[in-house]
Amino acid sequence: MPYPTLPVVLSAAAVLAACAPMSAQAPGDAGSHAMGFFVTSGNPGRGGDLGGIEGADRYCQALASGVGAGARIWRAYLSTVATVAGPPVNARDRIGTGPWYNAKGVLIARNVEELHGANHVSKQTALTEKGEVLSGRGDAVNMHDILTGSLPDGRASAAAGDTTCGNWTHDGAGSALVGHHDRMGLDDSVTAKSWNSSHASRGCGMDALKATGGAGRLYCFAADTPAVPSGRAMGGASGY
Repeated sequence: MPYPTLPVVLSAAAVLAACAPMSAQAPGDAGSHAMGFFVTSGNPGRGGDLGGIEGADRYCQALASGVGAGARIWRAYLSTVATVAGPPVNARDRIGTGPWYNAKGVLIARNVEELHGANHVSKQTALTEKGEVLSGRGDAVNMHDILTGSLPDGRASAAAGDTTCGNWTHDGAGSALVGHHDRMGLDDSVTAKSWNSSHASRGCGMDALKATGGAGRLYCFAADTPAVPSGRAMGGASGY
């Protein structure tokens, strides 16, 4: 069944940057780095209503705390659009500077630019906080739609129409931009393979999110600077 039309016009450069080729296997010394990235193992329970972006942050923090990673500062990778109450918020501006590793210690991206370029997000690396692989396209239950409300460059959309489920307060009517954690879609187009900006959801309730292959999951990133493992230097060749 076709996806809803994406309510924004994406520049070729931005789309290509979001889905630049990845290495066959994400580099990194597994197990030697603190977790700084995960896909949530669930949804708070109200679809696109996450209690606003602050509620989404609390959810990320709670899940991280549940697996012993609560000492870090966790933020949801979500954008919000401008309102009379304030300017837009870009997902890329609220997640720190990196680097970020998954629950198995595998590198996802060294910095914000790499995250929005040649990153290492894939079904095998976009693990939950528990280190579990999330089902995707081709599995019995597809849950590859991840809520972001973002364009490929990690910024909020300025297009008309809802792209953030009412800035993450709606669980009924509305829509949100989603990405595919497994980098797979209905075809081999760059947009279908985008990890953070593939298409718009059909609505903001759980049933609507499930209709195009989602479960209301989020990306969570540690926004603080990771501790340097004993005997290692940050930013050196050891990450590769």
